[in-house]
Amino acid sequence: MNSYNTLTTKIIYTLLILTLARLGIFIPVPGVDHETFIHNVSQNTLINFLNTFSGGGLSTIGIFALGIVPYINASIIVQLLIKIVPDLERLQKEEGESGRQKIMQVTRYLTFIWAIAQSTAISLWIKPYVFDWNIQFIFDCIVTLTTGSIIIMWLSELITEYGLGNGASLLIFQNIVSGIPKNINNSAMDLKEIFLFLFLFLVMLSLTVIIQEGTKKIKIISAKQLSKNQQISPKSYIPLKINQGGVMPIVFASAFMTIPNYIETAVNNVKLKYLINLFTPNNPLHLVLYCILILIFSYLYTSIVLNPDDVAENLKKMGASIPNVRPGKNTSKYLYTILNRLTLLGSFFLFFVAVVPSILSYFIKLQPLQGLGITSLLILVGVAIDTAKQIQTYIISEKYNNMIQ
Repeated sequence: MNSYNTLTTKIIYTLLILTLARLGIFIPVPGVDHETFIHNVSQNTLINFLNTFSGGGLSTIGIFALGIVPYINASIIVQLLIKIVPDLERLQKEEGESGRQKIMQVTRYLTFIWAIAQSTAISLWIKPYVFDWNIQFIFDCIVTLTTGSIIIMWLSELITEYGLGNGASLLIFQNIVSGIPKNINNSAMDLKEIFLFLFLFLVMLSLTVIIQEGTKKIKIISAKQLSKNQQISPKSYIPLKINQGGVMPIVFASAFMTIPNYIETAVNNVKLKYLINLFTPNNPLHLVLYCILILIFSYLYTSIVLNPDDVAENLKKMGASIPNVRPGKNTSKYLYTILNRLTLLGSFFLFFVAVVPSILSYFIKLQPLQGLGITSLLILVGVAIDTAKQIQTYIISEKYNNMIQ
């Protein structure tokens, strides 16, 4: 009974933190003509995309407008730097919890710098909508938005440490879910369209779960089993996910796809404008570029998440191997081959699911389906599955502890 009480406490604590984070979005930064601003940015594709992660904070310019975005950006940059900077790689691999804390501290400093940069950009961007735009307003805006971003980072860490689930992921999850009722409310659908929407939503949800949970099991056998001629245990395997990079490849690909729209409006050269226009939505090269970007980011994030050389080295240390594959370099080469094939398959699968809403929009006009992009759906499914697994693991571990006491 004690384990369930503790779990309930964690859930309540998490919900309270999420509620606090949500309330800050609706506290506006003073000195801005918010009505005019919201009206003018409602059709801005980049702002609408970033609003997915800030829960609408950017369109309202609330004190939590930046949300968790600077922290996510900083985390991604640090993960990339770990692959490049030997000292950071050593901290992660050799210094255990102490090294993890140092890397976390670097991420916090980078979040602060990133938040200042984004706050500065926003304070300059909203100039036409400010009643009295001056140095004092710029300073106040930067301090307000940066402080809000640091508070959100702190709240996410509180959830991760004392609550339930990953704080950053749950904050994004909350922001996405908060936009769904608005999309449905803004669309006038009859009963037939509602059923069609629910059916398509379930199909997309099923495909997303397949992407998130699909794995290939690489069987392994220990030296002890080999010496005794024992059969390979079905529970001894290396799980390689089809989509190792999770949602990040499609997030970055989607973000990059908004760039041609802005370049097109910024240039005056007719020929260059025509060339850039080919990569904008509803044009022939748009989907080609989208597919290439998803492919590139999928391979990039797969290399960050899983290193076959490290897996091969660990198997060798444990005295285990893959059947019919020699330990060491051959194992590493074998894993690279399998991983590259899975990443290629996962990339095309991601691309297919990502363009489903766009394809369907040519035949049916369902605003909620268009508003709930595949990026959002991938995040929702991934966070829901991970949180459910954590709850299950927590209950099992508590039951085990009660049994041995």
